[in-house]
Amino acid sequence: RGNESFINIFKNVKTIRKACKGLGTDEEPIIHILANRSSSQRMEIKQAYFEKYDDDIVRYKEAYVQVHECDLEADIEGDTSGDVKNLLVSLLQASRDEGFEVDEGLAEQDATSLFEAGEGTLGTDESTFTYILTHRNYLQLQATFKAYEALSGKDILDTISDEVTGTLRDCYVTLVRCAKNPQLYFARRLNAAMKGAGTDEDTLTRVIVGRSEIDLDTVKEMYLEKYDVTLKDALESECGGDFKRLLIQILH
Repeated sequence: RGNESFINIFKNVKTIRKACKGLGTDEEPIIHILANRSSSQRMEIKQAYFEKYDDDIVRYKEAYVQVHECDLEADIEGDTSGDVKNLLVSLLQASRDEGFEVDEGLAEQDATSLFEAGEGTLGTDESTFTYILTHRNYLQLQATFKAYEALSGKDILDTISDEVTGTLRDCYVTLVRCAKNPQLYFARRLNAAMKGAGTDEDTLTRVIVGRSEIDLDTVKEMYLEKYDVTLKDALESECGGDFKRLLIQILH
């Protein structure tokens, strides 16, 4: 595993632990990390989390250290509840199909299941949404969303907004947006991290470093298309010092 990948994994681990500590749990960064990793990457994060955390701080050591071991799944199960917990644990199971095959028949079947779990029933069967959104590959989900719109006349995001509330709705929206257009999703994340007072350096680092070996060039294109400014110019304007120079160096 390369040094940059190693550092990125432990940045993710640190972020998840921070989100779990204290009163309440900040699910948004957890869902962001888990929704955008392959099964193998999620397993690496789980293993790193298990090996490197004690009760209070992250211990970044490559050698054996004395630690009080904490399991990531146990932390999430202890600090979340209900349908949000079920969703996050489902993501941790690393059960998503990582292939690129599309089964149109399955897409129509899943679209019908989603309709019957939401618009077509009194209340909402969240378990159906959770299963489909965490198990199907992204191309399969795109076909499902298209079939859903043909069936119901509504975009799946509109249905989620109507049928689900709170943190669970935000999690579902994140998963759907990642499936529809992951590069646009990351462009939005970067823009949000630079809006308003202050800059969310953790998010900028996580996204730019995390996508640097995958699809950062496409994320940059999406950023320019969406916000009519290059990502480099946005970073130049909103960041400073060594941090800015580091991120711009990664952009190239």
